[in-house]
Amino acid sequence: MSQAQAAPVDGIAPPVAFEHETGNVARLTIAQALAGANSTVVYATGAVVGHSLAPSPAMATLPISIFVVGMAACTLPAGAIARRYGRRAAFLAGTGCGVLVGLLGTLAVLLGSFWTFCLATFFGGAYAAVVLSFRFAAADCVPATRRPRALSLVMAGGVFAGVIGPQLVTHTMDLWVPHIFAATFLAQAGVAALSALVLLGVRLPMPTAAEMAGGRPLLSIARQPRFITAVICGVVSYLLMNFLMTAAPLAMLLCGLPQDSANLGLQWHVIAMYAPGFFTGRLITRFGAPRVVAAGLALISAAVVAGLLGQDVGHFWGSLVLLGLGWNFGFVGASSLVLECHRPEERTRVQSLNDFIVFGTMALGSFASGGLLTAYGWDTVLWVSFGPLALAVAALAVTAATRARATAG
Repeated sequence: MSQAQAAPVDGIAPPVAFEHETGNVARLTIAQALAGANSTVVYATGAVVGHSLAPSPAMATLPISIFVVGMAACTLPAGAIARRYGRRAAFLAGTGCGVLVGLLGTLAVLLGSFWTFCLATFFGGAYAAVVLSFRFAAADCVPATRRPRALSLVMAGGVFAGVIGPQLVTHTMDLWVPHIFAATFLAQAGVAALSALVLLGVRLPMPTAAEMAGGRPLLSIARQPRFITAVICGVVSYLLMNFLMTAAPLAMLLCGLPQDSANLGLQWHVIAMYAPGFFTGRLITRFGAPRVVAAGLALISAAVVAGLLGQDVGHFWGSLVLLGLGWNFGFVGASSLVLECHRPEERTRVQSLNDFIVFGTMALGSFASGGLLTAYGWDTVLWVSFGPLALAVAALAVTAATRARATAG
């Protein structure tokens, strides 16, 4: 039976899906490392370029907010492409957007066009949305017992993105004088093209008739308490990571700290985001996803506290590193919970819905971040973060209490 013909039996993916397990996970990990540089470049340069091009200082972080809007707007279309034509088709469409980011970003800097730069970051968000689906594709490649480890291993590829992205900015930002960052965006387009070549070798089964049909109505799936908790925790983890990381480079600049310090802080932040991926899956297998999510929320709280203790380089770096670690535990743990909420034929629809909600909510936080920073300062941005954290902790507690009652009954 061919891959295109294979169909799930009794809710279990067919063995043919695992034929290329090692190669698929390796390629997805490498692609994650290359493609992750896209997000790092946008976050490292977005507020700074925005500040230099924007018609108003309050709009400085708008390009990064548009980046998040692109993530939200393109998540469901990417899922529809994957459901109809297969995940690899969605991956290649995403990397095409990645090349556009670099070309449009270069053009925006050359022309001094703020709105062209916003268009570039929108395509950057589309690319990032597709890249984040690599984690679910990796889970599809392996038997159920190894899904958390495959998911977290692909996320660990972002460690290299944490090095590639900031170094790309540092070593290219002044190459095209006087157009700062123009060469950076050209280099980013080249990295996206290289990622596309890696993804050409991914071998995943084509969608089955059952998967194209879609399974149960989304509303009935979304009503599951575990899915609601997974979405809330995923939203809060990603929302606060983006909320604080959007403002941090500009906050460092406003505090008189050099761009190189901001680049290096983001580098260690991104490394912290993805390095735990080498063992997060094992922790989830051993302790369960809810406990790993709780640890992530605790680390994000510690990041907020570290930021409130001062505004020198050490405080910014410490806050960004703790934020990255917390995001990994919170987001990967929440993604593992999502895997428990759907049948095989429902996976692309449910995973896309989860990411759409996460990125859509994150966009609101991104828009608020720049306004809060410029109007009220970095400390206010940090204090506001405690509200979403309390919501996620409450959701986890309610789910744990419900599960305990069900077990006792």
